[in-house]
Parts: sequence; structure tokens; C-alpha cells
Amino acid sequence: MAPNSSISERLASAIPRARASSPAFRETAEKLLVDIAGLCVAARRTDYVRAALGGWETSGACTAIGHERAFDAGGAVIVPAVLAVSEREKLKGADALAGIAVGAELMCRASLVAPKRIHKASFHPTAVLGAVGAAAGVASALRLSEREFVNALGIVGSMAGGIIEYLAEGAWTKRLHPGWAAQSAIRAVDLARAGFIGPRTVLEGTHGLYQAFAHTTEGDWAKLVDGFGERWVAGSIAFKPYACGTMTQPYVDCARRLAKRVNVGDIVEVVCEAAEGTVHRLWEPLAAKQQPPNAYAAKFSSPYCIAAGFVLGHAGLDAFTEERVRDQRLQSLAGKVRYQIDPHNPYPDEFTGHVRVRLKDGRELEERQAHMRGGAHEPLSRADIEDKFRLNCTYGGWSAAQAERFLAYVRGAFDAPVDLAAFR
Repeated sequence: MAPNSSISERLASAIPRARASSPAFRETAEKLLVDIAGLCVAARRTDYVRAALGGWETSGACTAIGHERAFDAGGAVIVPAVLAVSEREKLKGADALAGIAVGAELMCRASLVAPKRIHKASFHPTAVLGAVGAAAGVASALRLSEREFVNALGIVGSMAGGIIEYLAEGAWTKRLHPGWAAQSAIRAVDLARAGFIGPRTVLEGTHGLYQAFAHTTEGDWAKLVDGFGERWVAGSIAFKPYACGTMTQPYVDCARRLAKRVNVGDIVEVVCEAAEGTVHRLWEPLAAKQQPPNAYAAKFSSPYCIAAGFVLGHAGLDAFTEERVRDQRLQSLAGKVRYQIDPHNPYPDEFTGHVRVRLKDGRELEERQAHMRGGAHEPLSRADIEDKFRLNCTYGGWSAAQAERFLAYVRGAFDAPVDLAAFR
């Protein structure tokens, strides 16, 4: 590489190596496919999906937004984008695998360049970094040249974006971000293939993506480029056990364990130690988080999710309905939940949980969790993810037979051209 090579040029030069080693990522890619497909099936009959598809001008057979108006991009960015293009172009399964591997890897590594800063600037990292990762994934699946790859990343930088104001009142825009990022990636790659030129310093430049969305150009770029295609960071990608914010998941586990030790009706107060970096999204304003206005807002309310762990024993999809959010048992307990800043919390390196309850008799009991279940320290097994998939399929109206057919398909999905027609 030339001494003045940009970050995107260094990444482009590593893609052949990444493609060659992508079979090592196959197990993770299959898990991603199972998990995201389950989320898509679960969402397919929801009001927000109907609204999104009703506002889309076409219903092509393999678009990242619609996938024949049945395969929604609600679960992630990379997999829907790569699958859409793989079907459109009739790509081999090996190309789809390489695309998913590269896209997921780039997105995971990109999140390490300037941790916390994108969220702190009021942007949604999935919408910003997901667009870049998906463009890399689609470009890799299509075997674009290095120049085209660099242009694709340069172009998608002008399409990335998504603010987190949905947190204020539980608006639906976060649900739009992954699909929008996925289709933006496809459009950027198509433009690059046609010869459109994007800035090669799109990531690190004075007016580049990190300056725009993280307000810095002083990121740890080694986290992004060093060992790309040789060491798979995304191999330890986390899978959520619950249908709520990632950083709330360990708190739900703590609440569930405590619920086995106490009578929920005897709880007077719940105090949780929290990382400062999570407060503005999941804890404040506290009064609003204790009484979320709707089911979607409840997903980003630590008090509500913790109450669900105590009262329902889970924070699955059934915990986030408009009827549930008005449940007096949940509202009463959520109103007793508050937080304290833990100055030593390891966030964002780890997502921890802590719940302490004070009971009517004066006793105090607590539970701690040092990491997120489903992450690198305690990964969900393939069987766990398949069980979650089956539950999501039931929720979304698929029969048990349909679910099992898809699971069988996944086992050979990367051995043949991508074709999801049987599941529409």
C-alpha cells in the first residue's frame, strides 16, 4: 500500500484475504441468518412494517426493505442487504457468506474506533456504521474491484445517518434505520459499479463520517484495519436473549433471579448501579422511563424492563404490547426503580447488570451480572438461537413446519445460490 493510503483503501486491499478466510465465519453467519430471519418473521404483520411497506414505492422480489414484502430488514443491516443482492444477482452461497462476513466484521470493528461518541452525538450507530458495513459486505459479495470498493464506501458515507430522538416518545424511526441503511448500501454499491466516485477519505477525513457523526478524526484506526480478514472480531458477536435494549439485558437477568428469592409485592424500592454512558438513553428522564408512553418506548426503559423481569419472568415480545405497558403491576414496580451512577462501570467494554431491592421488612437483597448473556463471555448456543427463532416464528404466524424447513435450509444456505423464494 502507498504510504498515504486512506482507511478505505487499506480495507479494500484486505478484502481478498477476508474472502479467502470467510469459511471460518460460517457458523456465526448461520446463527445470524437464523436470528435475523426469526426477527423478520416476528415483525412481518406489525403495524410499523405495514406502514413502512405501504410508503415504499415498489415491492421488488429482492429488495432490502421488502423482500417480496415479507422479508423485512427489521433485525439487522448486513444480512438483508447481502441476501437481497445475492438473490438479485443469483450469487453463489460462498459469495453471500463472504459478504456477510466482511460486512459484519467491518461494522463491529468500526464501532471500536470511537466508542460511545456516535451515541453521545445523538446518532444511532446501527444506522451510521451499518450503512458502511453493509456497503462493504455487498461490494465483497459482488467481487468489486478495490477502486469500486473504495468508491462504494465513499458514496454510502453521504447516505448514512439516523438520530436517536425516537427515545423521547417511543417513535418508530429506529425500526426504519436498519432497512434504510441496507438499501442505502445497495444503492451506493450500484453507483460505484457504474463508475460514480466517492471520497477515498470518507472515514477519517476532515469532513468525513467520524467527524460528522462522532465529532472526531482521532479514532483508534488500528482497531478497524489491523488484522482485517485474518482475525475475526465479529466471531464473538452478541445475540440478544430479550426483545429490549442491549444494555438492559443483564438487568433483566438480575431481576429474574431476584424474583425467585422475594415476593414482588413486598418490594419497596429498587436501586440499580448504572454506567454514566447509558443513562441518557435508558434511565432519563427517570419519571418518563418509569411510565413509558407506549410499548416501543418501554423497550428503551430500564425501569420497565426490570419490572418485566420481576413480574413476567421475561422481557420477550409479549412484554412489549400496548396492553402490557398499561399493566398496573408493571407500572407500579417500574415506578419504584431508580439508578445510581457507578463510576467504575466498564461500559462500553462490558454490559453489566445490578439490581438491589429493599423489602417491607427492611431487608436488602441484590444480584449482579458482570456481562451480557449472549455475548462473548456467555454466548447463546446454536440450540438457544434456534429456540428463539421458533418462538419468533410462532409470534409472527409461521407454522412449526415452516420454521423447521427454514432451519434445514440454513444448514446448506451457503453451499448453493441464494434463493429464499420458498419462504415468501
